[in-house]
Amino acid sequence: MRRLGCLVLIAGLCIAAFLTLNFVRGWMGDGPAEKDTTVIISEGMTLTRGARDMEKAGVISSSQAFLSRAKIFASDAPIKAGEYLIPAHASNRDILNLLQSGKVVARLVTIPEGMPSILVHEKLLSEKYLTGDVAVPREGSVLPDSYSYERGERRQAVLDRMQKAMKNTLDELWRARAKDAVVKTPEEALTLASIVEKETGVPSERRTVAGVYNNRLKIGMRLQADPTIIYPITQGKPLGRRIKRSEIEAVNGYNTYAMAGLPKGPIANPGRASIEAVLHPAKTKALYFVADGKGGHIFSDTLEEHQANVKKWFAIRRARGEL
Repeated sequence: MRRLGCLVLIAGLCIAAFLTLNFVRGWMGDGPAEKDTTVIISEGMTLTRGARDMEKAGVISSSQAFLSRAKIFASDAPIKAGEYLIPAHASNRDILNLLQSGKVVARLVTIPEGMPSILVHEKLLSEKYLTGDVAVPREGSVLPDSYSYERGERRQAVLDRMQKAMKNTLDELWRARAKDAVVKTPEEALTLASIVEKETGVPSERRTVAGVYNNRLKIGMRLQADPTIIYPITQGKPLGRRIKRSEIEAVNGYNTYAMAGLPKGPIANPGRASIEAVLHPAKTKALYFVADGKGGHIFSDTLEEHQANVKKWFAIRRARGEL
């Protein structure tokens, strides 16, 4: 009888050990999800409700088993609202740790340098995981960059971050401006920087282009920047055709062929590098520049040199069949 009792005891202990090991394995072992799965935790959602949703999504095998193990093995910290990416085969333990950490999926909306505000507006509206309406932002008020947002966040909240970033950046750069910068206010810096941004896509040229415009403004010479002709027509969108003579001669608040000085405001949202270029223009005697046919520009000090460079540019365009 003693021997039988010992055998029963041993068997009972083995069963208990097996059940305990299985219970622990169910908490720490691989989960059932075959692929990464997105889970949404709504504001105010309880762990019980979240567990049921996760069982339906296939990231845990049983909501009841998950909750039972969580009571024993996990802290009582609340889960946080947001969108979570649950890795394939994530354990119950790792899933709950993730939901309690608040490390939600980071989505990005990218605003390229020189994007006009009308396109920033369209970009925000096209982000399907953002919510609410938003007005077209003031031109030049958005700092081009990549901005993270959470699913369900308001478009206005994202725009507010973009505009705050521009304000902070402009304030910082304005304080460190060079003494020979021709612009007199931060607003003028934004306006000129937006022209520089649209005139060249070559980073090494920005300060030289800024230097040319700096020189022209100092002597009262017209800027004659093509993008300022286009802006009143399309609000910064591509024109899609050659500029007409009537548009070159049009008198408005932007066309720098028809007036001296700066336009009445920015024609795009300039990036940090273009603002820096305007506030630290290259020391150059150049007053002119024209495309070189290779993506950059040729700069010249005199009108005679410039006209010769323009002839070369037209010859390149004729060879390409563009004229």
